[in-house]
Amino acid sequence: MQAAPFTGLVEFNGPLRPRPQIGHVLFDFDGTLSLIREGWPEVMVPMFVEMLPQLPGETEAERRRLAYDDIMRLNGKQTIYQMIQLAERIKERGGSPRDPIWYKREYSRRLDERIRSRISGIQNGSLLRDSFLVYGARALLEQLAQRGVKLYLASGTDEAFVKHEVELLDLTRYFSPHIYGALDDYKSFSKKMVIERILRENRIPGDRLLSFGDGYVEIQNTKEVGGLAVAVASDEAHNGSGAMDEWKRKRLLGVGADVVIPDYRDGLALLKLIFGEAP
Repeated sequence: MQAAPFTGLVEFNGPLRPRPQIGHVLFDFDGTLSLIREGWPEVMVPMFVEMLPQLPGETEAERRRLAYDDIMRLNGKQTIYQMIQLAERIKERGGSPRDPIWYKREYSRRLDERIRSRISGIQNGSLLRDSFLVYGARALLEQLAQRGVKLYLASGTDEAFVKHEVELLDLTRYFSPHIYGALDDYKSFSKKMVIERILRENRIPGDRLLSFGDGYVEIQNTKEVGGLAVAVASDEAHNGSGAMDEWKRKRLLGVGADVVIPDYRDGLALLKLIFGEAP
């Protein structure tokens, strides 16, 4: 898993062929770059457990495991899809679900209570904004910017929130105007659509695309078009530890990630390998 010239954990899913032709790089946001929403499953899982009707003989631990699996299986897609899944589970269990939009708004309200102090702290300067970036992320973005590649950001979080948090973290300058997030008309946005748009508008084949993400969607969609996919198995609660989140690691390798990293401590060395540059 670890090899020179890397200082930390880097796992390859087979041989990595350099791609010096790469000129477009797509990033997921939450968990891949931003940690403002770290701990979001600790908000969503209890909400699901609370809303799910209990089956006869079912323990809360069993209901929690079901909720967690449903939620993480859809991680990387727009939040509304997790809420659609919740509504379907409620109906399966004989309940009468609300509109998935209601569940999404309730989740957003609860998550806002968790992250409000982080956002205000970054705004007033009492918290360092870079402490809410995955370790080494800014240095990686600087390296990519210096190479002159085009950077894109696509998130399953609502676009208004994404753009606000991107600005808070001083990342707008790397990605603008290519910052995309979930829309109220959820069928009009997906990471797959963003990837197709990148290829279409720039008239490039998929092998010129590089993606970084901690959710299966961006990894899977990138591989489908022949792009290079780097999975960021970030341990969000222990930023900078250098340890991989094992659930993410297994899930992302399973959908074809070419490389798995815990953070960007080896970002420069990895880029040199990808672009075929001398170490």
